[in-house]
Amino acid sequence: MPVQTTLCLATLLLFISGCTDSNDTQGGITTLEVWAHAGQESERNTLKSQINRYNTEHPDSRVHLTLIPEGSYNAQVQAAAVAGDLPDLLEFDGPFLYAYVWQGRLQPLDDLLPEALISDLLPSILQQGSYQDRLWSIGTFDSALGLYANRSRLVHTGIRIPTLDNPWAVDEFNTILERLVRDDPDGQVLDLKLNYAGEWYTYAFSPLIQSAGGDLVNRRNKVVAEGMLNNPETATALHTLQHWIAAGWVDPNIDDAAFTSGRVALAMGGHWNYPRYRESLGKDLLLLPLPDFGQGPKTGQGSWSWAITSNCDNPEAAARFLAFLLRPEEVLAMTDANGAVPATISAIDRSPRYQAGGPLRLFVDQLKGGHAVPRPRTPAYPVITAEFQQAFERIRSGSDVQAVLDEAAGAIDLEIEDNRGYPWLFTTEER
Repeated sequence: MPVQTTLCLATLLLFISGCTDSNDTQGGITTLEVWAHAGQESERNTLKSQINRYNTEHPDSRVHLTLIPEGSYNAQVQAAAVAGDLPDLLEFDGPFLYAYVWQGRLQPLDDLLPEALISDLLPSILQQGSYQDRLWSIGTFDSALGLYANRSRLVHTGIRIPTLDNPWAVDEFNTILERLVRDDPDGQVLDLKLNYAGEWYTYAFSPLIQSAGGDLVNRRNKVVAEGMLNNPETATALHTLQHWIAAGWVDPNIDDAAFTSGRVALAMGGHWNYPRYRESLGKDLLLLPLPDFGQGPKTGQGSWSWAITSNCDNPEAAARFLAFLLRPEEVLAMTDANGAVPATISAIDRSPRYQAGGPLRLFVDQLKGGHAVPRPRTPAYPVITAEFQQAFERIRSGSDVQAVLDEAAGAIDLEIEDNRGYPWLFTTEER
């Protein structure tokens, strides 16, 4: 997922002065301009079908879809914002929400969506979509992390199967890795998806830091990285990761086949890995919680999300479209296409993979049970994730952990200071 630096205050004020409405009403028909990322083909086709169904059901409203390549998506949104040419509805990667809100680009949703719909959403969806005590965005699906395992390899080595209530502690996990290494020809037994890089580093490894008692930033009171990103708990967790890599226990996974080929017994991953893993391992496939570094097992969360822009002059019509996308059958249509966790409880209860007893139920239990930690809800997030990604690259290559974290914390706090702590520039009424 691309990362760009947040706009400075001067650019923000220029954007506000140049905003114009993009919503159009002709002949009693409301036209809603919608932008979405051009993800995988199954997602694109599903969204197009959903829009066709909505337009058929609502003859007084027409939704017009523009698909934008994912690689340049955020850059094009930023450019459109500065030009005052945003659409009525906008899809974006969830953690970038807070910069969009701070820049004055979105309208709050809490008074536009039915209370029953909001109460049906997963807690993690509400967490990701909230900022400054308002709800600004909603996703139709979520994501979560786990540890996929080869049951036969664990049983053969005499390793117990953990649960969310009784996970592997980090010391126990280190012992498990050592036992697996002794029984493995090349000594590589763990896949951390290091071939993914980019936003994966923040999404996948900040939960381990949080499980240790650290974090990317201090989320209480004033948001700063100093004293949190570089505290002893964060450093210890990343020392452990560095040790796994330096010891040769982690497969580089260049071919993205470390787990499916049987080279490793354990693989970190999300819902998108399940179909291929299930096809390869069948009943031997297990989905387990990540190890507990001291403060309980944590998981990443968050995915693409929808919002109504400040350009939309008919937010009620836009909200009706969002409510349509969150109908159980529409949520299931999208999650059947991409395999993700359905965003609503009512859809989860109808999903063979995610309902109670389903093979991916662990993801739901984590998202519902307080194990999911949203990425930092601050306009500084694009800089936070960029700095952490650079720090992780250096740490995996053997650099001094504490020195790298000190440098990253300083760079993040300088960005926050340069933007005066991202003061809340507007009241709700002014938006």
